[in-house]
Amino acid sequence: MGSMGEVRAMMVQELANVLGKPEVPAQYVVRGHHSQQLATAIAAPIPVIDLRSLFTEDGAATNEASKLRAALESWGLFLLSNHGVETTMMDGMMIASREFFKRPLEDKKRYTNLIGGEQFQFEGYGNDQVRSPDQILDWSDRLYLKVEPEDERRIALWPTHPENFRNILHNFTTKCGGVKDDLLRAMAKLLKLDDDNYFVDQLGEKAETNVRCSYYPECPRPELVFGLKPHSDGTVLTLLMVDDSVGGLQVLRDGVWWDVPIVPHTLLVIIGDQTEIMSNGFFKSPVHRVLTNAKKERLSVAVDYSVDHEREIEPSAQLIDEKRPALYMKVKVKDYIAGLYEHFSQGTMVIDTLQI
Repeated sequence: MGSMGEVRAMMVQELANVLGKPEVPAQYVVRGHHSQQLATAIAAPIPVIDLRSLFTEDGAATNEASKLRAALESWGLFLLSNHGVETTMMDGMMIASREFFKRPLEDKKRYTNLIGGEQFQFEGYGNDQVRSPDQILDWSDRLYLKVEPEDERRIALWPTHPENFRNILHNFTTKCGGVKDDLLRAMAKLLKLDDDNYFVDQLGEKAETNVRCSYYPECPRPELVFGLKPHSDGTVLTLLMVDDSVGGLQVLRDGVWWDVPIVPHTLLVIIGDQTEIMSNGFFKSPVHRVLTNAKKERLSVAVDYSVDHEREIEPSAQLIDEKRPALYMKVKVKDYIAGLYEHFSQGTMVIDTLQI
């Protein structure tokens, strides 16, 4: 296999199709993690939270709230049922995404995230930015699109094939936005903040919503690579639809990797660093990763939410006292996001740099 540039010029999907023997290019091989990769993980006992029950006026709400709090404080992620996003809409979004990745390469490259074949931009079809020659590359391709603010959409990067892609993405993310607001209100209530809209209000008028459709091709040596390297999300939270037949997502807790279970038509909610900071560490942003599969491709669709990048975030004053001082410094979201990608490429965590 050739140079870093030559390898990166190929999409992983294309690379997987041309590999005729069980090898992967050195740029994808994870150094020092082989034994972890080979270990058999146990399914994480993360709860399924009934969103509708959280807002009832009976004992069911109290029970769901206690389950939610335990999940937020220990795992930082949970499965969500009764969320109001129709199963037909969820299936339609997954089908449209899968059909996009099945399109001919030249068609997909119309939406490339490389300007002039060289200059990287976050939006579009491609891979993550290569920041150094020794960076370990992930065994995945993705389509990354800004959805909100709506007037900042780069609609030319939204696929026109399949024909319903743009409409279903708009409708799906609109529905998910309501789910996100409900969850943020429930989380503020758990912390007994003065205003249930505290986290919603923190988002600001120019809050960002982005969607990431990720495709993980079959890999001849899955024990050597990551589909997505270990990281925490630099967001407020992420709503994730995972492949209903192929696992691979794992979460780290107390030094042990756990498989995240698959429950069809639930949404997986992953708490991000911005919420960990604003909650002064009460709610955890979990480290997670994606493993690949030798026999099956895998697809996921993630919708992530961020505070307006021009705003600053810090621990809520209501969550700071003599017994629990502020655990994190104030930071401008734009600077945090910039640091996030720099640390991600190095396999480190930017949130660690903010701890007091």
